[in-house]
Amino acid sequence: MRVLGIETSCDETGVAIYDEHQGIIANLLYSQIELHREFGGVVPELASRDHIRKTLPMIDEALLASGSKPEDIHAIAYTAGPGLVGALLVGASIAKSLALAWNIPSLGIHHMEGHLLAALLTDNPPDYPFVALLVSGGHTQLMACHEPENYDLLGESQDDAAGEAFDKVARMLGLPYPGGPAIADLATEGKAARFSFPRPMTSKPGLDFSFSGLKTFTLNTIASLKVLSQQDKADIAVAFQEAVVDTIRIKCERALAATGMNSLVIAGGVSANVALRESLNHLSARLHCQVFYPDFRLCTDNGAMIAFAGYHRLSKGHREDLAINVKPRWPMVEL
Repeated sequence: MRVLGIETSCDETGVAIYDEHQGIIANLLYSQIELHREFGGVVPELASRDHIRKTLPMIDEALLASGSKPEDIHAIAYTAGPGLVGALLVGASIAKSLALAWNIPSLGIHHMEGHLLAALLTDNPPDYPFVALLVSGGHTQLMACHEPENYDLLGESQDDAAGEAFDKVARMLGLPYPGGPAIADLATEGKAARFSFPRPMTSKPGLDFSFSGLKTFTLNTIASLKVLSQQDKADIAVAFQEAVVDTIRIKCERALAATGMNSLVIAGGVSANVALRESLNHLSARLHCQVFYPDFRLCTDNGAMIAFAGYHRLSKGHREDLAINVKPRWPMVEL
């Protein structure tokens, strides 16, 4: 079986083809970062229009790159949610139209489940059950994953997700969008001992996150300095990043203890953060547990994870009608 995957949930257009025997045989990604950079964040209308321009040509390119014809494709998977409603509608409309034209099934995929399953596209995939940390621009969640499509929410952010906090703090420091890579780069020049930032919601029990207070603490620290030097910015960047990383590590350790599970999967755009990976690798060594990550190229939004998730659902007999129904808000526990 071959499944075409379309990802248009936010600011990246991803198109890929997954083959059950050969794996990913085409994987194209177009990022809108430069389009949105001058605004300091994603402009939904611009994102939707750009997906309209890019998706169909990328599908043609993916078919050509993989040596596939429409008759070789057995299903089309697309991101049905969560995400920006206009962007989701672009991918869903194209997927449903091609499914009708090619007389094949279409499958709506949960964006965060796609990220989670991307960790299975490695040479050493995890076995169920495991704890998953889904950490991206719009989500920070801990899930107990018992088997595919069987998930329990353990904790989530009560306000800003970690990725949103990175973007907002980057803007405070005058750094470009997206904020995560910019802060990570600047943090390498910082002095970690200069500032002591709080680790929010770690002094009381529970697995929920909150990064809004940390963002405010950062803003107050910047205001107290009045004039920011480059070294000041670097010192703040490393202090902020360490606070986020420590908070996530503490919550992951609690989740493993609470579930009794011995495997941890990290997925989503923030999973590419090197400091976070180093911290969780230390946790793995200390607890004698296993930590799994997607390949760096599959951490950000991409079509390969959607195609792979679509293959899993197709192999279990999932089918949809041709109604276009996207879900900008869609808890994974509803799968």
